[in-house]
Amino acid sequence: MSYILRTPKRKTNMIDVQNITFRYSSKSEPVFHNFCLQLEQNKVYGLLGENGTGKSTLLYLLMGLLRPEEGIITVDNADVSQRKRATLQQMYIVPEEFDLPQMRFTDYVATYRPFYPAFSDDILHRCMDEFHLPLDARLNQLSMGDKKKALMSFALATNVRYLLMDEPTNGLDLPSKKQFRKVIATTMTEERTLIIATHQLHDVEALLDHVLILQGSKLLLNASVADLCEQYTFDVRSNDALTDDVLYSERTPQGNATLSFRQPDDEETPLNLELLFNAAHKISLTANSPD
Repeated sequence: MSYILRTPKRKTNMIDVQNITFRYSSKSEPVFHNFCLQLEQNKVYGLLGENGTGKSTLLYLLMGLLRPEEGIITVDNADVSQRKRATLQQMYIVPEEFDLPQMRFTDYVATYRPFYPAFSDDILHRCMDEFHLPLDARLNQLSMGDKKKALMSFALATNVRYLLMDEPTNGLDLPSKKQFRKVIATTMTEERTLIIATHQLHDVEALLDHVLILQGSKLLLNASVADLCEQYTFDVRSNDALTDDVLYSERTPQGNATLSFRQPDDEETPLNLELLFNAAHKISLTANSPD
């Protein structure tokens, strides 16, 4: 069973992945084969998938840190694999695992900020304040969670057009996850594209404009949150209310979490990202761009 969802039309400022094939060695199976994707500005994308589906690999390909054996990835019409300065000045990645030098954060900022012409001290200060971190903190003395918050603060302050984050909420406690959502929501601009690869679905579902689900070397789902909420309802029902309009359901302590087609008189319901993720693997939800 397949359901068609609309995706927005392409814009000038965008990331364009054109028919790429990538594998880590000549003897390994391709992570991506003839893979295509367009990412537009002013969107927060959630990049989801099971372990080993290539989420992190795709982020590194988008940054030009890995190169496809076939196809091309362009950022604002420039081949990202050429790693030109004008392109790199508009891109930043926060990896899941990283090392920071043994220096004060102020020295780190002074060292790396010249690479980003649009760097904003105001955003940096706001993020560090929200995370309750001092600007002169010694990076080697911070916990892993605080190091991640400092790096994300710097990343947001670069003011790049394309910001990529790999599992940004891993290692954060509950208050820090709330702080993360706040700094993302308050620093997004009309020029920025944010791509969040994550397994922590509840941490990001309120932030997303668009959902991408990878499976194998293809996109299992590519749909805007607006279209998903327009077409479907996400609710909890009793066993007696599991009628034929339910496309997918699963048991929870509160009852049956269900995904069903939204009827004309139904009110819009908030996106349940975990339910959507599970449903997409069971009933083959797909989304294609219109002609």
